[in-house]
Amino acid sequence: MKSTITLFLLFFISLISQAQLVINELDSDSDSIDDLEFVEIKSNTPNFNLNGYVIVFFNGSNSGGNKSYLTFDLSGYTTDINGLLLMGSNQVSPVPQYIISPNLIQNGADAVAIYQADFTDFPEGTLATQTNLIDALVYDTSDPDDTTLMSLLGESVQINEDENNNKDFESIQLNNDGVTYTVTTPTPRQLNDGTGVILNGLSISTSATQYDEGDSFDITFTTENAVTQDQSFGFTLNNAGFDATDFTGNTSLTILNGDNSVTTSIQLTEDTIDEGDEIAMIQLTNLPTDFIALNDQIELRIVDNDFVISPWGTPTNPTYGIVTNTKPSGYYEDIDGLSSSDLTNALQGIIAEEGVVRAQTYADVIDILKKADQNPENSNEVWLVYLEISRSKLDFQTTSNNFGTWNREHTYPRSRAGYFSIEEDDFADGKDIFWNTTADSLRHGNSDAHALRAVDGPENSSRNNQHYGQYTGPQNTQGSFKGDVARSVLYMAIRYNGLEIVNGFPENGSGELGDLATLLDWHRNDPPDDYEMNRNNIVYEWQKNRNPFIDYPELVEYIWGNQAGSTWQNPLGIDDKNSKNIKIYPNPSSGSFFVIGIESRFNLSIYTVTGQKLTSFELEPAEEIQHNLPSGIYLIEFKNEQQRITKKLIIR
Repeated sequence: MKSTITLFLLFFISLISQAQLVINELDSDSDSIDDLEFVEIKSNTPNFNLNGYVIVFFNGSNSGGNKSYLTFDLSGYTTDINGLLLMGSNQVSPVPQYIISPNLIQNGADAVAIYQADFTDFPEGTLATQTNLIDALVYDTSDPDDTTLMSLLGESVQINEDENNNKDFESIQLNNDGVTYTVTTPTPRQLNDGTGVILNGLSISTSATQYDEGDSFDITFTTENAVTQDQSFGFTLNNAGFDATDFTGNTSLTILNGDNSVTTSIQLTEDTIDEGDEIAMIQLTNLPTDFIALNDQIELRIVDNDFVISPWGTPTNPTYGIVTNTKPSGYYEDIDGLSSSDLTNALQGIIAEEGVVRAQTYADVIDILKKADQNPENSNEVWLVYLEISRSKLDFQTTSNNFGTWNREHTYPRSRAGYFSIEEDDFADGKDIFWNTTADSLRHGNSDAHALRAVDGPENSSRNNQHYGQYTGPQNTQGSFKGDVARSVLYMAIRYNGLEIVNGFPENGSGELGDLATLLDWHRNDPPDDYEMNRNNIVYEWQKNRNPFIDYPELVEYIWGNQAGSTWQNPLGIDDKNSKNIKIYPNPSSGSFFVIGIESRFNLSIYTVTGQKLTSFELEPAEEIQHNLPSGIYLIEFKNEQQRITKKLIIR
């Protein structure tokens, strides 16, 4: 009887041993942007079902506290014919079975571990434990040993991926003894000793990575070795809005016996619909078991040639008076006749009114900026503040690599304002789902689209949290952003309690941003144009508040400038009836201008935007009007027996 029990126990132990999983290879620091990092799991038997297992990464830094920062559920996956499961980004070659985002794995001193557990057992911030632990690897990149993390995981050795001073091109690999490790050239989806079944690598290639709607192009699939029998497989191009209606071509292919490649031609559909630029993704399907994908999920940019051109100009080629102000009737009536603190309090009451004004998530801002900062010359692009160029809406930054991308620029930097993101900010839930907000809701400044702009990724990093005046923009640009950012941060100072625009460059002043004198100068010399008015209208659709300094630029003077303390009077209304053919040229003007479109003698009067009449005289049609007006915005009234029309004039 005893021998029977012994045999049973030996059989049971054997089964457990066969099912054992180990961390077979880790590359935590692959290159400058860490898009080739990976972790590889090995089972003692091929095609092992990983249901009920999780892999957990622990942060050994002082701030990390030896707690979990990433957990991945392995359920639904199996190891391959060599007992391997590779996890990494689709930039790794061969392509991992388990795709994760690039640059997720930290460099150390950290740890990665396999548990027989549920995904929910390891919420972020779980202390490293040996409970249900299957295997663990504690590692670093020339960092001191984390003895506490090793103790928590029952490990006695911490492996240095940089022991050969070549961490960008080496990985930590488990030796056949199952105990020791070697740091050497990475071998993803291959056994570390070079044995095992050698799979036939299949690669995808195209002649370009970008095509125009209506183009045709070839996709070639090539194996490392000629096949010994016909091998069939498929692929898809579908991705988000790009689907079968956007192309024609054969997506089920066969490499014939003795060959090592097959090519298919794809014809992109030419339509008349502005769908925006799209990404087609070449993704393999039904791959034969003796094939291994060397690359996959190849992205092709499809440029839509049906983009829309707006009738107004870019910030570097501005127009004025084309975009209609959409402020509701009476929107600013509560500030009429006020001055000093009464004026600012009433203005704040309008743009921060509880129950009216809405706060959106930080993720919603991406959608807002795609409309508000749309390039007037191409509706598929955004216009980048500071750099003064356009960029495809598709190129929003989603990884740590910000080159060639755009992201969200806080004109009033977070670190100086004190607002921040919360978990809910990560979700775009649309225009009709919003937070209640007040003048005291400073955290909502984090996602206030009046003070967020589309920006080049590296330029955003260069600006950092510098005060304006310290930061003056890239060299060899027009500075077309200056008035825009001035008005956006001045808006913030009125909208939220706790924010202030001050003179100079305060070093540690929480809630203070400079330099006021610089910003006033920028505001005066770069008045609001149609581009800025359009974005004011779009942000109003989402937030139900406006930037008053775009609608009424002279308000700035009554709060911070040369009219501070004076009583504000709402400007005269502008009657645009019958005025489409009447234009001021040039506008903006410097020393003189003409009026085009009036065919008989007329009276011209010039007013400030507050309604103060400066001068009046009679003119003949097309007569040049000389002036010595200081920089600013003025109202020009034309009057004759047939009509009376008022238009804006910008003086630079």
